[in-house]
Amino acid sequence: MAFWSSTSAFTSKVPRKILFMFTLSLSVTYLFYSLMSCYNSLRFPLQENYVFQGRLVTEEATLVTLREKLYSSSQGIAHFTEAERTTPVFPLKAHAEAEERTADWIRTQAPPTKAAAEPSGAPERERPELSTTDSELRANCTLDYGVKKLPQAIIIGVKKGGTRALLEALRVHPDVRAVGNEPHFFDRNYEKGLDWYRDLMPSTLEGQITMEKTPSYFVTNHAPKRIHSMARDIKLIIVVRNPVTRAISDYTQTLSKRPEIPTFEVLAFKNRTLGLIDASWSALRIGIYALHLESWMQYFPLSQMHFVSGERLIVDPAGEMAKVQDFLGLKRIVTDKHFYFNKTKGFPCLKKPEDSSTPRCLGKSKGRTHPQIEPQVIQRLHKFYKPFNMMFYQMTGQNFEWELEVDRDSRSSQD
Repeated sequence: MAFWSSTSAFTSKVPRKILFMFTLSLSVTYLFYSLMSCYNSLRFPLQENYVFQGRLVTEEATLVTLREKLYSSSQGIAHFTEAERTTPVFPLKAHAEAEERTADWIRTQAPPTKAAAEPSGAPERERPELSTTDSELRANCTLDYGVKKLPQAIIIGVKKGGTRALLEALRVHPDVRAVGNEPHFFDRNYEKGLDWYRDLMPSTLEGQITMEKTPSYFVTNHAPKRIHSMARDIKLIIVVRNPVTRAISDYTQTLSKRPEIPTFEVLAFKNRTLGLIDASWSALRIGIYALHLESWMQYFPLSQMHFVSGERLIVDPAGEMAKVQDFLGLKRIVTDKHFYFNKTKGFPCLKKPEDSSTPRCLGKSKGRTHPQIEPQVIQRLHKFYKPFNMMFYQMTGQNFEWELEVDRDSRSSQD
């Protein structure tokens, strides 16, 4: 009897010990996996979350602020609060410190790389700094931000009409980003493809316009169709000038490069005695604006074209720029405050930024002195162009009044 009582007591204690050990092992296992999960979630420091997750939201908000300052500063009436004067618009310092702390932590966790093995004297990557001038602000804003897009507007012509002056004035606007050189994509480099063309464009932010200018597009037969296939809603700008003056300017440019060419009078006529004009000469053919415009009107409506007077761009640059900005849907930022007249060159130049020692004027290739052309030749050319000019006025709905210049010239010659 005593044997059975001691046996039952022993067997009742064993299950409790087994249950206790089993429960303890489960608890230890759960605690182990919980610690591993916390370790993975806490591997990177908190500042990385700010750098990589909150960065886009923060920069988008600050870009809006900077763009507002651009509008006011470009007109010379920027207003900053005391806090804004002492705190940069971009939190560059905070970003830089966070990135450096994160980089330091990664270096302690990872094996040394080739970059880490570089000498301490290696130059560091430059970070954009804030500037007070329009051009520098515009460059800094898009240095590391934005995307490359195909142009939404193109200055397609005409050669020696004033396209370079127009482009440089437009580049003052904070919402315009343009290629400095002429890409010649739709006339010479089309086989390279749209990806090559897009890669030439500058990076733009939301709301900025990408532009380029290649004056030879206007007289290239296949350019209208090619541009239309890229973007049928694109905006086109054509700078036109009295075709006689334009032809002489064109010849002057060629003469500076090839002094051995014949005189203007020899090239302009097939038969000087009979007064037959050689319209196949490119310097004269470009000025038959109505002929070239017909090709463009087959693909684009006039509402997508804007015609700039090369003459008015010289005497009233601000007035012409106001019309161009309206056509592009831009605020009128570029005004008469941005121009001054250069008596030596004979056309307006952009006023220099406050921290620059030289004005922003066109180069030596602009404003050359034209050679003396016989008055009879000029009169004959005016007569040749007159019917084409009248047709161009009708097609565009604008009177550029080039005939008034002929009347003034004839009256002055009689005097």
